[in-house]
Amino acid sequence: MTEQVQVIATHNGNFHADDVFAVAALKHLFPSAKIIRTRDLNVMAKADIVLDVGGIYDAEQGRFDHHQKGGAGARENGIPFSSFGLIWQKYGLEICAGDQEVTNSLDKNLVSTIDAIDCGHVEGVQTGISLSQTISMFNPTWQEEGDFDACFDEAVAFASRILTRFIAAASGGVNAKTIVANAIEKAADPRVIVLEQYTPWKTTVLRLSQDALFMVYPSQTGQWRIQTVPVELGSFEDRKKLPAPWAGLSDKELQDVTGLDDAMFCHNGLFIAGCASFENTMKMAEMALEY
Repeated sequence: MTEQVQVIATHNGNFHADDVFAVAALKHLFPSAKIIRTRDLNVMAKADIVLDVGGIYDAEQGRFDHHQKGGAGARENGIPFSSFGLIWQKYGLEICAGDQEVTNSLDKNLVSTIDAIDCGHVEGVQTGISLSQTISMFNPTWQEEGDFDACFDEAVAFASRILTRFIAAASGGVNAKTIVANAIEKAADPRVIVLEQYTPWKTTVLRLSQDALFMVYPSQTGQWRIQTVPVELGSFEDRKKLPAPWAGLSDKELQDVTGLDDAMFCHNGLFIAGCASFENTMKMAEMALEY
């Protein structure tokens, strides 16, 4: 870490997702930093970092506001930066332990969305409630005599947990790509890809393999599964279905049809089936290829 941050200042009163998440992000790096919520320019002048207030964007000087005339710039896709995005530009890579791919994933899936909503770049979600709205609901309502600073602390704790889970999910996705790519490369038959442990695979398989028809992997309970590869992400159409006579069968009925003594089930939609053993699940794959 190249600097010591002891005091972080942001505005007092009503808060939004951008300042809450910006503080949550900084607290990951500087957990002992004091948070001051103020609009007093003299107090802000003494802070190491000032965000979402002050009218200045100067990352080198630790100033991260976006409300000044002309804003604080925008991404290549046109989404302007709010205080969260400005903080992420400087500290995101460090927060993500130096992994640029994870950092970029967070910006795409979390940071830029919050920035867009805060800056009025999008109308928000069409249905349901957005994360930005959820953070705003931590503010006291007009009927409550709430402590804005205490509510802000609650929102930061919530945002910190969300940020941690986004990082974990992004990291898992990056690591999964490598594992699945190696499995594709090592496959004895390019039509059947075997994973030694369950790993999210669809995006990588669809991107890297035109030949893959079936995935074989262990379930969390130790039994084995065979699953069809869809024609595209989110599609219910598969490159090749499992054999039609297996549809909806389980246990003895499926064992009689397949001749496999530990066959367990086949979904009626013919996209997933399983046996207790790896060997017989691979035999299912052979039968499915020949069907």
